[in-house]
Amino acid sequence: MNPHFRIIPLDKDLLNRIRERGHDDFGNPLVPTANADEGGTPLRCCLREAGVGERVALIAYQPASIGGPYAEVGPVFIHADECSGYDPHDVYPEEFRHRTQILRAYDRKGCQLDNQIVDGVEVEARISELLARVDVAFIHSRNVLAGCYMFGIVRSGVDAQAGA
Repeated sequence: MNPHFRIIPLDKDLLNRIRERGHDDFGNPLVPTANADEGGTPLRCCLREAGVGERVALIAYQPASIGGPYAEVGPVFIHADECSGYDPHDVYPEEFRHRTQILRAYDRKGCQLDNQIVDGVEVEARISELLARVDVAFIHSRNVLAGCYMFGIVRSGVDAQAGA
């Protein structure tokens, strides 16, 4: 448990809407496939890696609703069917701890303030350092190789903000 931050996975209501419609918010069809990659498909709905044979789908996702040049859209894996989501929100996802990540810190207007490459051993300390800055409103954890969005991070006691 970490009293300083909250982890924000993809919103369950958003994902259920995408699953019901059969396409993401950018018109890409939801195409369920059986995961064939042992320990390599990071799911953004429940923040764990998919097991072999689990039904997954790749969608386009824009994590920040704040406009501007940093409002990226990119690919993320989700369960093709509804899942339990991620809980507890005050714990760094254990199944992602072996992944080196980029922590991107943003201000309230969605402008990048800092980028740090971190490993699973030091990640909580680095998150706390970034959120201690008064100019940082939220953080995105991203894949270090592809730059894909993994999840958002906000201060404890703060509702998920437009950018997380």
